[in-house]
Amino acid sequence: MRRIPPTVRARWCDSGQVSSLVADSLHNAAIGAWLVPEHDQRRTVLTAVARIWVEHALLFGEVYLLADRSAAAVWFHRYRPIPPPVSYRQRLAAACGDHLNRFRRLDRVLKVHRPTEAHNHLAFLAVPPATWRATRTSGLLASCLVRMDRLALPSYAEVTTAAETAIYARHGYISREPFPLPDGTVHQLWRRPAGQRPAPPVRSSNRATGPIWGKPRVTAP
Repeated sequence: MRRIPPTVRARWCDSGQVSSLVADSLHNAAIGAWLVPEHDQRRTVLTAVARIWVEHALLFGEVYLLADRSAAAVWFHRYRPIPPPVSYRQRLAAACGDHLNRFRRLDRVLKVHRPTEAHNHLAFLAVPPATWRATRTSGLLASCLVRMDRLALPSYAEVTTAAETAIYARHGYISREPFPLPDGTVHQLWRRPAGQRPAPPVRSSNRATGPIWGKPRVTAP
């Protein structure tokens, strides 16, 4: 069996690399194509927007990388409502250009459906297409969940494909009510820390903020 590199905690100097991984993982995904229809502009725009959220996670969460820099996980600790990134509207407009309205629309959809309970939010699980992608995805997720379980809070993620849902299910995530995106469907996934009782139904509110196109990719600001 191929050995997965160990997981390391990212630092501020890694934000560019992590943002590139997020963009690469979304470049050919349906949500990435909807956000930026022009193929030649997509990676640049996605990288710029991802960087806003990666830097924000370094302040209000944790970011992890496989040691070979081939995959990344971007987490927010939502113990309580967190503020938006500094100068978010201006930075988003500068990053998106003509695509701003689509990113704003995505933000509005996600804001309505995200849970209000205290949790750790896996915003991006960025594993670009390559050999052993599923193995690297599972290995990185498992490593992160060991760390998150120590915080004794549920973990939340959003995915858009059945394959992603299956991977998360193997790590203890339970599907919640899906909701529509402008181009697809989001499956909400909820996981109690190891050893805790099953979670009650997840409430939604318009008070939460943050990405899926994460996204997860494979999470989404």
